[in-house]
Amino acid sequence: MRLNALSDRPGATKARKRLGRGIGSGLGKTAGKGTKGQKARAGVAIKGFEGGQMPLHRRLPKRGFKNIFARKFNELNLGRIQQAVDSGLIDGKKPITVATLKEAGLIRRTKDGVRLLGQGNLTAKLAFEITGASQSAIKAVEAKGGTITLTSITGRERPPTDKIKSERRAAKRAAKAAPKGGKAKAKAAQAAQDEEGAQSSAKEEAPAKAKAGPEAAAEAPSAAKKPKPDVGEAAKPKANPAKKDKAE
Repeated sequence: MRLNALSDRPGATKARKRLGRGIGSGLGKTAGKGTKGQKARAGVAIKGFEGGQMPLHRRLPKRGFKNIFARKFNELNLGRIQQAVDSGLIDGKKPITVATLKEAGLIRRTKDGVRLLGQGNLTAKLAFEITGASQSAIKAVEAKGGTITLTSITGRERPPTDKIKSERRAAKRAAKAAPKGGKAKAKAAQAAQDEEGAQSSAKEEAPAKAKAGPEAAAEAPSAAKKPKPDVGEAAKPKANPAKKDKAE
């Protein structure tokens, strides 16, 4: 065998496409691009354009949404944690935290915390300090005498303003749900309270006036004098006598 006799298997190589080699080649002149038009040019990306008509992807309605505030938890069942306690990976006498679960190899990344689920049998009395827990998990842990303390490790709780807004909305809903005439009753009760306050103040002022009677009588003569004109009042100008003409 000689080197010049070596060759690849049939079909192993393929000749490249040669463009513009005459009409007989099938790829001459326009080289398979057609004639004129937008698509005959290089770099055209029409995608969803439909000649000015509203494209299909905009005519169809939207479905669902993506919650940008969603949090990602590591989910663990009680049965898995019980196995780790039995095998000695976790010390059941100490509180079980997110860091403890990561050191034991039950979770790979912290993410937004750990959420405890209720599947599996729990036989030990354990204390958890985790991010979240289902109702079944809480009941199972408390049935064995354990405790679950929910703590956040990211600090992404809602601000207190949300609580204030929710209380205001609840108050508005309660006002709407109240029977008609509630506002009128409230106004009537307020008017009654104001009237009682006015009567009590009048009773307190009456003895004071009775005690001040003799003193007021002594000051009566001096009060009978004419009041002085206010300083702010402008003095009225006196009328000048009319001048007599010299001719008279």
